Amino acid sequence: MTNTGVVPESHEDILHKKGFAHVATVGPHGEPQSSPVWYDWDGSELLFSNLTRRQKARNLRRDDRVAVSILDPDDPYRYLEIRGRARVVPDEGNAFINKMAKKYRGDDVYRKHRPGDERVVVHIRPEHVTLMG
Repeated sequence: MTNTGVVPESHEDILHKKGFAHVATVGPHGEPQSSPVWYDWDGSELLFSNLTRRQKARNLRRDDRVAVSILDPDDPYRYLEIRGRARVVPDEGNAFINKMAKKYRGDDVYRKHRPGDERVVVHIRPEHVTLMG
């Protein structure tokens, strides 16, 4: 089933679970680049954290098109695919990554920082949604 720009209520629950979102961006030579990330849903946008030094962040600075697939962690035959454009903003005080550490690990603070790490929050507003299950 395909829906343009709106996550159907029937599948929005997946966006509140502790699953992994596989985020695909366009690499410097047009090749796909995909990796799993922790995610959050604010009711209208999918959010994930990234480091400015990572390939994904560099890809998004050059080309903001993105595709994300998320399997329901309770039923792998149920999923969402979201396609849209990314908006990247600084993660002020690491507030977002700390929120994700709390959600996924129960930790108040994300502890895997390296000196010089700069975090950003990637916001994806769905333009196209595909689902199954």
